[in-house]
Amino acid sequence: MKKLLLFLAVYLTIPLFAQRGKIDIPNLKGYMTLKCDFHMHSVFSDGLVWPTVRVGEAYREGLDAISITDHIEYRPHKDNIIASHNRSGEIAQSTAKSMGIIYIKGSEITRNMPPGHLNAIFLTDSEPLDKPEYMDALLAAKAQNAFIFWNHPGWDAQQPDTTRWWPEHTKLLEQGIIQGIEIVNNGNYYPEAHRWCLEKKLTMIGNSDVHTPMQIFTSGQHRPMTLVFASNATSEAIHEALKERRTAVYNDEYIIGEEKYLKELFENAVEITVSKAENSARVTFRNKSDLIFYLRKTSHDPRLVYFRNVTVAPYIIKPQSVQTITVRLNNGAKGGDVNFRVENFLVQPSQGMNYTVKI
Repeated sequence: MKKLLLFLAVYLTIPLFAQRGKIDIPNLKGYMTLKCDFHMHSVFSDGLVWPTVRVGEAYREGLDAISITDHIEYRPHKDNIIASHNRSGEIAQSTAKSMGIIYIKGSEITRNMPPGHLNAIFLTDSEPLDKPEYMDALLAAKAQNAFIFWNHPGWDAQQPDTTRWWPEHTKLLEQGIIQGIEIVNNGNYYPEAHRWCLEKKLTMIGNSDVHTPMQIFTSGQHRPMTLVFASNATSEAIHEALKERRTAVYNDEYIIGEEKYLKELFENAVEITVSKAENSARVTFRNKSDLIFYLRKTSHDPRLVYFRNVTVAPYIIKPQSVQTITVRLNNGAKGGDVNFRVENFLVQPSQGMNYTVKI
């Protein structure tokens, strides 16, 4: 209790209207790229900050939308903070609106494996989720048209030996209850969940699951987040995009998602121009975003020589930079394909995105 009160005393005094952060990630054709975190906690479950602090952190970091998903079943501070399951969202909502942050009501259904922990967001009322049986809780969320996703499937506290898909998850999938999976939670990437999303047509989600005060990020750093490709900056548009699986996950220097979205994201972030001479060509990469790109050459015509100094380390395109490489055209080559892999754009489990520049 003393630890909780100390955190509250300190973090309730933080100015909420700090300078708004900005992370420059390009939009896709017809869609805005919204930066979202759909999994975090406050003192109304097992977190250590007041709900408005979560809003202030998101504002400072340049997020567009958040959901505080306090546990339904696990509330270690409940003897000192007595409130309904809706209370954290009620407190955060007005502050989020004043800061231009989209607030989405959510709760975490916290059960043993299977099925594990699941988040329900876009709720209208969290109270009906307080049920003894997990299926009744999930059906109560589904009745509210909630978007439901499986949290941290590879969490070693629940799956210490292997990241397993259980028969119970198949049942939830077949009934249209589970709609997405966290492929990243608190910086941990689960390639098995990435594969499940591709195979089972589930939405890829990445979140911070933050409980303590969020760290202060330096330039180039950020929390794990879900990039939502939404038709506009509203809760309704985010909900629609999640249901249609228009997402990617931004974790450290990695972007993880379906190839069609990652390819367009790369092309909208990096303007590529080619100029040719008699025996060479110059390829210029103009990165207009805050993303970084790690390129490694792949199979290609050996008469084209490029990335010559790249051996163990990849070629790096830095954020907001202009960089040029020279491609040698040997043995009579007049042009060809410069093939490389964007190693930190994962389109398959632990596998980067292949790309070609024609010269």
